[in-house]
Amino acid sequence: MKVRPENGFNFHRLISGVIIVILLNCTGCKGNSPSGEQSGGKMSATSTDGTLETDYDNHPVYAILVLPENPLPGEPFRVVSTGGKSILSEKIEVRGGAGTLKSVQSKTGDCIPYWRLDNFAGAPAGKYKAIISDGNKVAAVREFEIQQSGPNSQLSVSRKSDKGWDSGMEAIYSAWINALFQGFGEDASWPALHEVTRNKNQNFLYNCLSLGEDDPNSRNSLIMQPDCADNPFFLRAYFAWKIGLPMAYHICDRGYVGHNPRAGEWITYGINVPKNNRVSDFNAFLRRMKDGVQSGTARTGLDDQNSDYYPVSLRRESLRPGVVFADPYGHTLIIVGWIRQTKEHPGLLLSVDAQPDGTVGIKRFWKGNFLFNTTEVVGEPGFKAFRPISLENGAPRLMQNKDLTDSEGFIPFSLEQKKMKSDLFYHTMERLINPRPLDPEDALLDLIKALHEQLQVRITSVANGEEYFNLHPGAVIPMPSGAAAIFQSGGQWEDFSTPNRDLRLLIAMDAVSGFPDLVAANPGDFNISGLSSAEHIRKKLESILDKKSNELSITYTGSDGSSQKLTIGEILKRREAFEMAYNPNDGPEIRWGAPEKSEERNRCRRHVSASQLEKMQAVRKWFSKRLHPPT
Repeated sequence: MKVRPENGFNFHRLISGVIIVILLNCTGCKGNSPSGEQSGGKMSATSTDGTLETDYDNHPVYAILVLPENPLPGEPFRVVSTGGKSILSEKIEVRGGAGTLKSVQSKTGDCIPYWRLDNFAGAPAGKYKAIISDGNKVAAVREFEIQQSGPNSQLSVSRKSDKGWDSGMEAIYSAWINALFQGFGEDASWPALHEVTRNKNQNFLYNCLSLGEDDPNSRNSLIMQPDCADNPFFLRAYFAWKIGLPMAYHICDRGYVGHNPRAGEWITYGINVPKNNRVSDFNAFLRRMKDGVQSGTARTGLDDQNSDYYPVSLRRESLRPGVVFADPYGHTLIIVGWIRQTKEHPGLLLSVDAQPDGTVGIKRFWKGNFLFNTTEVVGEPGFKAFRPISLENGAPRLMQNKDLTDSEGFIPFSLEQKKMKSDLFYHTMERLINPRPLDPEDALLDLIKALHEQLQVRITSVANGEEYFNLHPGAVIPMPSGAAAIFQSGGQWEDFSTPNRDLRLLIAMDAVSGFPDLVAANPGDFNISGLSSAEHIRKKLESILDKKSNELSITYTGSDGSSQKLTIGEILKRREAFEMAYNPNDGPEIRWGAPEKSEERNRCRRHVSASQLEKMQAVRKWFSKRLHPPT
């Protein structure tokens, strides 16, 4: 296999800037890592009354990140640490010549791996230790030095990446992903990924290279506009670039039914350093990676050890922030956090995805967002983690499945999802997200809320197409031929059509409409009084569905600029129309399923041509069956 090195890393140290160095140190640790300093454990999960107790709690990964590595006298610095649940309440101590330093501000993340960020005021020159305590036990120590300023401290230093991804690096990566999106709900979205990383209150890597790389007013600022397949790679590459870790991706084919996508050429970044660490170099790498990564990249075979991803088990401790979900039809999402189930609200598994127009948004796990099917699909879908890259004698090496399973601290390799039935997949995930049986009324209201949020996202998708046509009157967006191409093609069709999103929307509508029957057929899965019959519960849920769906509404802008309000109840009645509503060459009224000869439909000024309508009729069977054609 050909390995092509790209531009590498430089580390910049400026008096007023911040440089980042990963610092890892543990006691009683073992594992397949260059430093041998990480600890962790093989993982298994058990559910209790609303909380999840996992083996991670007994074998956490301890890691310390100090920013900067060697601060100057009086310069503020931060300590990011991961470990057991106790670090959420324990203080991170910094001890040295000035005594014990106390953090002036702290932030924590209650998500495996547990993490905290502590800010410290400046201190005099001297040698110091950052200490993580786990109860009365010292879990990890990292020494660093606050240096006297001198001529060398103002120099930019170049060096190649001399470390690979180990379990501590992976823990810090998960913590960074979780921190980046912490506190954002399902209505959060951004016009581009760089808008996320430019939030210095969320991104603890903000401008850490002192290049103005995350400053929107800087000429050197990063530009990151990935689509869904690129988004996990962009986040991973950003973190690796900041820390000084190797990053790579494979050029994959797309596969076909019976032939999984396969990895070919391996493109690496961060191994050699022929140039300075300029933002323009990294931007160039991102552009090249965007051209190389596509939907097949995440759907390689689950047991393919030459792939960028490897499959993980459906366990709470394995599904960490940073883990990617590859659906069977080409969409990918990345886990960013969990919200625990309480008596007041159901649990949530939150993720982020990117759309062809560059929009990045929070998505919850449910059937409307996460499609899973293992029959008659191209490749093998499911939850997958990035395969760590280690360095051996300076050469990059992908960790193999046995290494990942045997080495403590890494998320183990698992074939649990291979050929898994979709019903079992969704049932398993629901038990993870909500260990306690849900109240059926609360569950229904939560589903309706999720559908409402999905419809709100679609408003933007349709409006983007209308904005294009307003700027290009009389234009026609070419429609590809064949079912697979309609769901997969790029260019303007991918930018403005919505076949994939509308298929998910139809599945979501079915999930909401069919929920009363689902509960009646499976009463044991829900918290139902023994005095209530299944039929009584079904009728009650139907009444709630009818009432709530007529209370919630969306509003779209019509062809004439007027506002058109639609309740969820009206939209549910238009399900069949949504099987033919994805073509951007139709006006917004048709895109929102307006009935024939209605006043709403009569306002429509744009219609697809007869030839495009014929293509849509031929493809409609896939929407009717709620199936995605093999792509």
